[in-house]
Amino acid sequence: MGKHSIDLSCVTIVGLDLAKHVFQVHAVDASGKVILARAVRRGQLLAFFQSLPPCLVGMEACGSAHYWARQLIALGHDARLMPPAYVKPFVRRQKNDAADAAAICEAVARPSMRFVGVRTEENQAVLMHHKAREMLVGQRTQLINACADIWPRSA
Repeated sequence: MGKHSIDLSCVTIVGLDLAKHVFQVHAVDASGKVILARAVRRGQLLAFFQSLPPCLVGMEACGSAHYWARQLIALGHDARLMPPAYVKPFVRRQKNDAADAAAICEAVARPSMRFVGVRTEENQAVLMHHKAREMLVGQRTQLINACADIWPRSA
């Protein structure tokens, strides 16, 4: 058995399920026919998308999705992020990465879908500072409340 040659020139929509090491890719053509459904390793992802013509790429919004969206936009693709809650109704079968990629692919093509804006690196850095400060304030409050239980104020 030899390797099968897949014509990726007709891909119009790609659903990308992000993970730590292995990403699931689900690609369809203009008629909705599945062209490709496979796993791609992190190191090969950008090379894979370089081999595709400019297309619509959908991902669930998370911290790393903004990074990947910026990378894909630089390659000429139209990357769009969706809240995970908006993708969940499109999962048809059991919850796994391949089914999620197919659901993302279907959801991103919907005309009524609402998308999340792609954040810049600077914006993500500022938000990280706000989140860190919020966490420190919460921990300080927890510590004060815990110490008040141990050493009550004397009247």
